[in-house]
Amino acid sequence: MLKRLLAATILAAAFGGAAVATDAKPTDPQIAHIAYTAGTIDIEAAQQALKKSKNPDVIEFAKTMERDHKAVNDQALALVKKLGVKPEDNPISKSLNANAAKERKTLASLKGAAFDKAYVANEVAYHKTVNGALSDTLIPSAQNAELKSLLESGLTLFQQHQAHAEHLATMVK
Repeated sequence: MLKRLLAATILAAAFGGAAVATDAKPTDPQIAHIAYTAGTIDIEAAQQALKKSKNPDVIEFAKTMERDHKAVNDQALALVKKLGVKPEDNPISKSLNANAAKERKTLASLKGAAFDKAYVANEVAYHKTVNGALSDTLIPSAQNAELKSLLESGLTLFQQHQAHAEHLATMVK
């Protein structure tokens, strides 16, 4: 659990730190890439859970994560195509990917209830961090109204995911 909190802290620092380091808000192409990367990471985590878990509640949650994050990512891709914007890789998206790779490796080494508990704890921490980044950094920094609207609707959905993960964490022992 301490490892997950540390990972969440690193993730929060990545979201906040990159913008502070350059003393500039992320641009819309960077925001698009960050949001898409965050969604992809959760899709991959869900797919890992679907392969490893035997817990019906965890499987149901993972299916929801995969479906919802794919839908939002599809909307994001359609929007960037419509706007003719090329998402830009950046220090935040790179940090997200690096941290996600470490977490997938950690989860890969676990089985049964230990995996379920760790996966759900990671989902709680990840959604808290991503939701905070959306509300505190990405949405306020977005210049394009359509991008901002997509991020806002994503935040509403991801807050529901966080609540679902928090509830599931009380059930998975």
